[in-house]
Amino acid sequence: MATHPVAQLTSPASWALVEDKFSPYGKETLTKLITFLEEDVEPAAKVARAQLPADPVQRWKTVIPVIEDLKAKAKKLGLWNLFLSKTHYPEHGVPLTNLEYGVMAELLGRSGHMGSEAVNCAAPDTGNMEVLARYGNAEQQKKWLLPLLNGETRSAFAMTERFVSSSDATNIRTSMVQEGDEIVINGHKWWISGAGDPRTRLHLVMGKSDPKNKNTYNQQSVVIVPADAPGVKIIRPMNVFGYDDAPEGHCEIVYENVRVPVGNLVLGWGRGFEIIQGRLGPGRIHHCMRSIGAAQFALDTMIERVTDPSRKTFGKFLYEHGTVVADIAKSRAEIEGARLLVLSAAHQIDKARAKGALKEIGIAKFVVPSMALQVIDRAIQSFGAEGVSQDTELANLWAGLRTLRIADGPDAVHIQQVGQRELKRAPELAKKAAEKKKRETALLQKYNIKL
Repeated sequence: MATHPVAQLTSPASWALVEDKFSPYGKETLTKLITFLEEDVEPAAKVARAQLPADPVQRWKTVIPVIEDLKAKAKKLGLWNLFLSKTHYPEHGVPLTNLEYGVMAELLGRSGHMGSEAVNCAAPDTGNMEVLARYGNAEQQKKWLLPLLNGETRSAFAMTERFVSSSDATNIRTSMVQEGDEIVINGHKWWISGAGDPRTRLHLVMGKSDPKNKNTYNQQSVVIVPADAPGVKIIRPMNVFGYDDAPEGHCEIVYENVRVPVGNLVLGWGRGFEIIQGRLGPGRIHHCMRSIGAAQFALDTMIERVTDPSRKTFGKFLYEHGTVVADIAKSRAEIEGARLLVLSAAHQIDKARAKGALKEIGIAKFVVPSMALQVIDRAIQSFGAEGVSQDTELANLWAGLRTLRIADGPDAVHIQQVGQRELKRAPELAKKAAEKKKRETALLQKYNIKL
């Protein structure tokens, strides 16, 4: 029997597998989060949309009041910075494991971006806070990290570049040159999440600081750039299937002779790849768990739709037509499998950090977004034309999730990496096959069998 309300929102089987891995604090926090999401966040979705101006200029200057109110309540409830594990970040983190937060991230994903922002667990701030907490020095943490942790500011992460294939980060061309006690930055970035938000105070910028280094993975560095530094030029917000994601946005930016103090260098020269690998691992799992939450929301919405008596066609409920029941069953099966995959990856991160869970993270990254897109597509189909309109959350969810097959490394990269890791097992498999054949030959001789 289910012992916790999360079992009804996810599944009793999944909860049974992880329940004994939850601390008392984790269970208490999870219970409070469920109540907060159901009673406060979900009812506020339409209000938040209404409070965002339609005016193309004003929407980039607006801080949505209802979300700020939700943040204030979340803080009082202790539902704040849940993504930052005290195990890995003892000074700034909360006593939750990645597995515990993984379950919570799924629930946050049911309400789209709003739930995560309400508890200060929204990208790109989560990854940037992890970078500053793990790699930043004391001065950087005081000046840049603490305001983020307190929800006073927001941030952007600038890696992807226009006119180059950024799936291979060694291709980035933004230059970083030290001149005296300053770093001069020149480059052209795009799809920079968070750069449009009026509360954004810093960009973490990755650039090429040592292009002649023989090791291509030691050519890059990460530097803190104040959002209002002279030379930071936001060209335009990028649209995703017509959605601009204001006020956060995904912006095209030019850094033209931007000068920052050498003290804004994170970790050290040539440490850029080390930083981004540490940043992206947990973040990919958080994205995947939120994707599962979005898929679960879509399935629930679909079930409500196809069992609604007011939506009968030709005298039948919608579920009595065609393959609707099969679509529901497939969706449930796919969500269950994906959830277990991601929880396994989160557990592996807890045991061996992100570096020790690269295979699990990679598999989840190319499996889960595609699964969620399929489930949401089925839900859209059950709504007909309404499903692709602004009158449901489904079209917006689908558009956002489609970017995850590209963001943080496209599917092809993760598939290639997982396949290469599997191929490394070939020598051991060959050795075992040879040993098996030797034992088989001995048995055949023993029983005088000739094949």
